[in-house]
Amino acid sequence: MTTAPVPVRPAPTPVGVAVRRHGRRVLMKGNEAIAEAAIQAGCDAYFGYPITPQAELLEWMARRMPEEGRAFVQAESELGAINMALGAAAAGARVLVSSSSPGISLMAEAMSYMAGSEVPVVLVNVMRGGPGLGSIGPSQSDYFQATKGHGHGDYRVPVLAPASIAEAMELTADAFEIAERYRTPVMILADGILGQAMEPVELAFRAPPRLDPDWVLGGAAGRPPRVVRSLHLLPEDLERHNVHLQAKFATITDREVRSAGEHLEDADLAVVAYGTAARVARTAVARARAEGIRAGLLRPITLWPFPSAAIAEVATRVRGALVVELSAGQMVEDVRLAVEGRVPVAFTGRTGGIVPSPAEVVAALRRLDAATGPRTREASR
Repeated sequence: MTTAPVPVRPAPTPVGVAVRRHGRRVLMKGNEAIAEAAIQAGCDAYFGYPITPQAELLEWMARRMPEEGRAFVQAESELGAINMALGAAAAGARVLVSSSSPGISLMAEAMSYMAGSEVPVVLVNVMRGGPGLGSIGPSQSDYFQATKGHGHGDYRVPVLAPASIAEAMELTADAFEIAERYRTPVMILADGILGQAMEPVELAFRAPPRLDPDWVLGGAAGRPPRVVRSLHLLPEDLERHNVHLQAKFATITDREVRSAGEHLEDADLAVVAYGTAARVARTAVARARAEGIRAGLLRPITLWPFPSAAIAEVATRVRGALVVELSAGQMVEDVRLAVEGRVPVAFTGRTGGIVPSPAEVVAALRRLDAATGPRTREASR
């Protein structure tokens, strides 16, 4: 018995190469666009392990990194991937790692090691529904995990939250720059929709300059020995190191906060949302305004450092705030802390991979408007 030969398809032309040659806009999936943006930003090495809904990012790197003469490793596990990244980054490589929610959980220990040893790495989390294995649907339920430290110990990492594929590409380049400027891991927090959706993009953007890595490991000839470590056995040494880290986190908080606002100048109600939820909220704000409800949108771009000052300022001018998330409500806690009781903070969201509709958000705005309107305030006096 003979079998027919399996047809072999020629490898597709890399989109990134075509863009550089012709300068045209192309339609790209979010995962692929983030991967190509990392390559354009000078990523030297990628380590990962397949998991939905970010698998296309790994697949893109598997083809493109060897074409560029750079390192691609599909590790045996998420644990292997993140620890390989730690080693490569300590040697001075510009490193990217990607995974999705449960895979990110497995990387928590090494994430703390990288923060403690001040090793710059960019980590992409394309979130899926949870807890547990959950589902492959889009979610924002990893907010606590991303913004409150992820691993053990007193540390924070910058968290960037794109709301479009084009912005995800820009923030990928920014993430490498921030990581190297402050010697810290940086997380890009997306969701299954941003990873799987397709939008027209153009890859004509700058590559971050490389800083002088006077701390990296390597040959010791002609220079004092160097050590990259997170272990400090003497309590006084560990406390001194923690004080240094906290001072760095304070500097990041002062310099790297990002947010964007829409229709806030005359708003009575403010909607606070990030990522895909912000796109839903944008449509809801337009529909609410058509009904006569003056709503505006404040979109955090950095989830840490959180734009608390911007939210607090808006809270002095509106009657109430509505937080929209693809979760049971996590960022809402940071919004309430920022508002400090100045105005009521309501929440609406969906879980399980379900995205709230603009109609649901408009309905929540109607309820908030009715609860905080002029008549209600007059009656409470």
